[in-house]
Amino acid sequence: MTAPSSRLSHHPGRCLRWDARGHRWWWAGSGAHAVHALAERDPAPLACRLPDAAGLLAHCASGRVLFGLSKRLGFSEPGRDTGPRQLRVQPLVAVDAAEPRTAISDGCTDRRGFLVFGTRNVAKDGRAIGSFYQFSGKYGLRRLALPVVAEASAICFSADGKRMFFADARASQLLACDYDAERGHVGGVTVFAQLDAGATPRGAVLDAAGCLWNAQAGQLVQYAPDGKVLRRIALDCSSIAFGGAGLTQLAAVGEGGLFTVSVPGVAGQPDSPFDDHPSQ
Repeated sequence: MTAPSSRLSHHPGRCLRWDARGHRWWWAGSGAHAVHALAERDPAPLACRLPDAAGLLAHCASGRVLFGLSKRLGFSEPGRDTGPRQLRVQPLVAVDAAEPRTAISDGCTDRRGFLVFGTRNVAKDGRAIGSFYQFSGKYGLRRLALPVVAEASAICFSADGKRMFFADARASQLLACDYDAERGHVGGVTVFAQLDAGATPRGAVLDAAGCLWNAQAGQLVQYAPDGKVLRRIALDCSSIAFGGAGLTQLAAVGEGGLFTVSVPGVAGQPDSPFDDHPSQ
């Protein structure tokens, strides 16, 4: 099916997030070391340079932004550090430093406010050498015991935080597992949904009814909590998020820019801000 959509920005991108505090959409530039932010009444998005390509971003409880650059995580304070449209990113931790073939590819906060993310193989061989990690101020960086992938994608969490969804963007499956944030434990990996042959699962998000929305090649797909397809919307994008008043606005970003998509009667689940308070 085709749903009415409206283009908000022509800037292409990935890793779309809604900033509930600032009432802005944020997304990283596609193929550029940049980040964009756009409020509803802004005539054009704010564009700031980054020191490296961003594979993820997450808003923090303090108001800072946590970026996942190619090989490291770092904090930035856009309101303070923007200056001449250049963001300074304070390094936090290196990721997979001994493996030059990987880079951060996708991630989001869990319901506890810890960051969960994965890596991808940037080499031409395309082998499955990417991993999944959890990062927090309380426990530091922990590798999650999940299967290796060629490109981690579609990471999101159930409302109670006990179930994690994820995928390998180069395989035609959406997976799910049990998840314990405090223990950094995962288990019971199952196939949540089998995709059409050649489909590429990218960004994913859950709505308030527990349905999973996934950006795939040329379409958005909504899945029921049991993995059955509820609807398909023709739209080429790589990342999606709910935002706006009551989280009733679904937005998508890809090579064509940032769009809103009309899905009446659907609302999203709020993101948990990254817990960047000093650990006790």
